[in-house]
Amino acid sequence: MMRFTIAAALAVLAAPAFADGHASSQGDAAAGEEQFNRQCVACHVVADASGAVLAGRNAKTGPNLFGIAGRAPGAIEGFRYSDSVMELGETGATWTEESFVGYVQNPTGWLRETLEDRRARGKMAYQVRQEAQAYDIYAFLATFGAE
Repeated sequence: MMRFTIAAALAVLAAPAFADGHASSQGDAAAGEEQFNRQCVACHVVADASGAVLAGRNAKTGPNLFGIAGRAPGAIEGFRYSDSVMELGETGATWTEESFVGYVQNPTGWLRETLEDRRARGKMAYQVRQEAQAYDIYAFLATFGAE
């Protein structure tokens, strides 16, 4: 009975950490914050529903990345995504760690492979060159919950 009680207590304590299922399994959020500030702030911002900027400098070239983990591609109202990103969002896909890392390392190539369409294109020209940095950026962005 004691083992069951301890196991149950540990499960309850661990539940909040894994509740949304969007935490990074490989990235380091602190390193991701540094990489976000080096590689992403020129185009992206992380701003909550009230408009408070949580990361970045209020750039608007790319979409707001608040709550990206688990969000459908192309979901920010009023942002002009590529047709391919909108098509991907319509499939029911969501941004996971794996999809985010694949996309930021080769946006157009990843879209073409994922949609099985050699004409698919993304608007994001920048590529995160190192896979570890892409995982770190995802880990940082995953700390900002959905609205």
